[in-house]
Amino acid sequence: MEVSLLAWFALSALVISLLVVDFVGHVRSPHAPTMKEASLWSLAYIGLAVSFGFLIWGFWDSTHAIQYWAGWITEWSLSLDNLFVFVIILSAFRVPREFQQKVLLIGIVLSLVFRFIFILVGVVIIERFVWIFYIFGSFLLYTAIKQAMEGIESGGQGEEEYKENLMTRLARKIFPTTNGFVSDRMLHRHDGKTYITPMLLVIIAVGTADVMFAVDSIPAIFGLTKVPFIVFAANAFSLLGLRQLYFVIDGLLERLAFLHYGLAAILGFIGVKLVLHALKENNLPFINGGEHIDVWEPSPNFSLVFIIVSLSITIIASIIYSSRKVEEAVSSSQEAVEEGQQK
Repeated sequence: MEVSLLAWFALSALVISLLVVDFVGHVRSPHAPTMKEASLWSLAYIGLAVSFGFLIWGFWDSTHAIQYWAGWITEWSLSLDNLFVFVIILSAFRVPREFQQKVLLIGIVLSLVFRFIFILVGVVIIERFVWIFYIFGSFLLYTAIKQAMEGIESGGQGEEEYKENLMTRLARKIFPTTNGFVSDRMLHRHDGKTYITPMLLVIIAVGTADVMFAVDSIPAIFGLTKVPFIVFAANAFSLLGLRQLYFVIDGLLERLAFLHYGLAAILGFIGVKLVLHALKENNLPFINGGEHIDVWEPSPNFSLVFIIVSLSITIIASIIYSSRKVEEAVSSSQEAVEEGQQK
């Protein structure tokens, strides 16, 4: 798939335009968005992301459109897991709700920059070293097992304690920091001295946290497509709607009790797919004498269906489980009240 500079320019212009709309229309005047506002914008971004796949279909073909949709759904589902961490970070820094949009949007911009760099590096490595798919696949299988174990250990609660990363600790150590937020400013000048504020610290925390997210999400999407344009487009559209999605499902994340298992299934599948692809393209002398191995490899259509079914089962099972837990809690509460009245 040959992608012209015009296509890259059009995609870049669209991404930048959407970011400008977010900055000017939502972040410039700090406010906590209503559920209606966040829901409508989330649906708009989802609709835009899906529509972009039809553009790829129209200008190229259905195979690449399916690769894009599979990649976008995968990145979007991984973003749900990222939101758990964002909730923890914003809570730990006690970010006022009206400033949270700005933190998330700047964090998303940093994420787009980091991921674009990772994609360029990934493309160069893949073109030169086919055996890297063995490493990508093994890493995703390890990540899948880790996701499943996290689901078992957390019991579906997704609660963890935030610990500041190296970049945030260095910022605190090097620069003087104000005791609290100074409106939504990142820098504050006082008595001839410049201070950084918790606003800048939380932005650093959110932005650098995505570096860790990209470590598994970038290999995952390269398991579905090797076209840089599609890889970046899928990442961009999954991140652009993340700010609105945060305010839609904030407080409802704990209801996705089986999210870890769903992500484990998706990452495990892509990990196996990468290993199979590596075997098919094998040139390592200690594997089959350096010869290719004719193995079955999941098609783009099969991959898309598997990802959609896995995510759907995860969400439906989580909703049913959470509803039953609520019913049990209500029932227990009523029984306790009745026992108290009898006494």
